[in-house]
Amino acid sequence: MRTFISGLVLALLAVGLMALPSGPAAAEGAPPGRAAPLPGSFSWSSTGPLISPKPDAGHPIVSVKDPTVFRYKDRWHVYATTANTAGAWSLAHTSFTDWSQASAAPQTFLDSNPNIGNRYAAAPQVFYFAPQKLWYMVYQTGPPSYSTTTDPSRPGSWSAPKYFFDSEPPIVTENKGSGSWLDFWTICDKTDCYLFFSDGNGHEYRSRTTLAEFPNGFRDTAIVLSEPNRFDLFEGSNVYRLGDSGKYLMLVEALATKSDWRRYFRAWTADSLGGTWAPLADTEANAFIRSNNVTFAAGQPAWTTDFSHGEMIRDGVDQALTINPCRLRFLYQGMDPSASGDYSQLPWMLGLVTQTNSSC
Repeated sequence: MRTFISGLVLALLAVGLMALPSGPAAAEGAPPGRAAPLPGSFSWSSTGPLISPKPDAGHPIVSVKDPTVFRYKDRWHVYATTANTAGAWSLAHTSFTDWSQASAAPQTFLDSNPNIGNRYAAAPQVFYFAPQKLWYMVYQTGPPSYSTTTDPSRPGSWSAPKYFFDSEPPIVTENKGSGSWLDFWTICDKTDCYLFFSDGNGHEYRSRTTLAEFPNGFRDTAIVLSEPNRFDLFEGSNVYRLGDSGKYLMLVEALATKSDWRRYFRAWTADSLGGTWAPLADTEANAFIRSNNVTFAAGQPAWTTDFSHGEMIRDGVDQALTINPCRLRFLYQGMDPSASGDYSQLPWMLGLVTQTNSSC
């Protein structure tokens, strides 16, 4: 047993997990430092599965997926989607002080929160909205919804969901085809807040409101990226501020239709959240994260060839969503490559990749 634990610690050290910032400053707004340019291609090292489904008598879950992650009160907190054997989607929370404890950490199911209850809920994003001194969880209950709390370490404290929109914007209705708007993502600059989302039909959208109006007033919904092949721009988008460089990074999940149909991430950058997105690493051959640019820690098998819906490790917790471009880490969902069947029954688990070719 000691040999196993020592090996695990060494593996975590090898990919930098034990060196992640752990103090309150790191969790609540430490300055990220000036950003060096991102490289034009990326390489990563991955852990094995860190968070797996923990079913109980009332929650026969088969997967943990779509994670959001942040550091708060000297602990890592992860909210994620779960799916059970009946194909019902819900949310769960887990917390731990160190990534080496993640696999053993208990999981709390948010259907026990009376404000959320036993409803469809999926794809959470959690951040601290500093102007209101409130934490927000943005997620989908069909339409884009949000709940709030003053303490995200208490999953039972989230308020009942409210909608961002009274109805689906016409531009979404006209372009979504057989898809639907999904995977909602909020990020703000000094004056405005933006809601990014996908439609599963080759389009990435952006809506805008002012910082003062948030969470109300979203308008000006527009398509910011599009592809004729819907699988090339599918779902699971993220947007981040790159340190203090003034630039932003967007990730969108795609399927590798030219080869193995596995999930991977494409990337773009922009000079502002309201600006135009330029390709960074956006092809199957030169992806942001894909099986062909990820290695696994020594002695660990390649437990997944899918790199799907997740979130970057942020430098802070607020609405600016700042990441350190010199230290990119991404918590993602993966699964056994031999798994098959209905999407809701796929055995998704969470792992963490760390960039190994930083330009800094």
